[in-house]
Amino acid sequence: MNGSEQASAQKPATAARMYDYYLGGFHNFRADQEAAERVLDQFPHLTSVARVNRAFLGRAVRYMVDCGIRQFLDVGSGIPTAGNVHEIAQAAAPEARVTYVDIDPVAVAESLEILEGNGRATAIRADMRHPETILAHKSVRELLDFDQPIGLLLAAVLHFVPEDDTAYGLVRQLLDALPPGSYMAVSHIASESFVPSDRYSAATAVYQQQTSTPVDSRSKPDVERFFAGIDLVEPGVVWGNEWRPAPGDPEIKDDDPLKKGVWAGVGHKR
Repeated sequence: MNGSEQASAQKPATAARMYDYYLGGFHNFRADQEAAERVLDQFPHLTSVARVNRAFLGRAVRYMVDCGIRQFLDVGSGIPTAGNVHEIAQAAAPEARVTYVDIDPVAVAESLEILEGNGRATAIRADMRHPETILAHKSVRELLDFDQPIGLLLAAVLHFVPEDDTAYGLVRQLLDALPPGSYMAVSHIASESFVPSDRYSAATAVYQQQTSTPVDSRSKPDVERFFAGIDLVEPGVVWGNEWRPAPGDPEIKDDDPLKKGVWAGVGHKR
């Protein structure tokens, strides 16, 4: 084993790189692959749920661009993969600006490498549990104008904040910092799909024991609470594949809620 292989083998698993593995990406290491396979042993359909979630993010970004949003704050952005927010937004509106935020240094480093030469997009390392550090970050303030509407993206990330007070509080703090006319997209693993069971306990234990980010699901009403005080865009909080589906997007044809996996919605701050 050479030095690079040994270093990769010793890297601990992270939620961001496990998600990259679910999506079929290549920015993951042995620990991520082994941890992800342990989760997939319990929920093999999680790979399709991850693809559905990624497609929802793309549709939400395109919807916001169509509504006039030209700047985005993507919190918990993860490892860059196909269909990144800046690619989608800037394809429709070249002047669009994007700031990615993640706690994983590898995710941030990979993002900065991809964004080299793109003056309208950047990435920072910060913990969403402390939104004040995101809002005050020099790079965020330099790129985004908080006097103009912003698209806040919280895709498949709030389930890594299992404490309700912290999760709802950080969303409220981020929303309060956004001007009227802003939008927020949220997706979240569903309690209706990942019901308490030995399988669920085994899957969540992987995140608890092998990463620094414990995970827990929330019900549809719990996810709707994140939109308190702003207007839900039609069709409201629905299964990820049912939020304004587009041709060519991945589908979950099974109507069994145990296979749906993720709640998703977009809200508008008036």
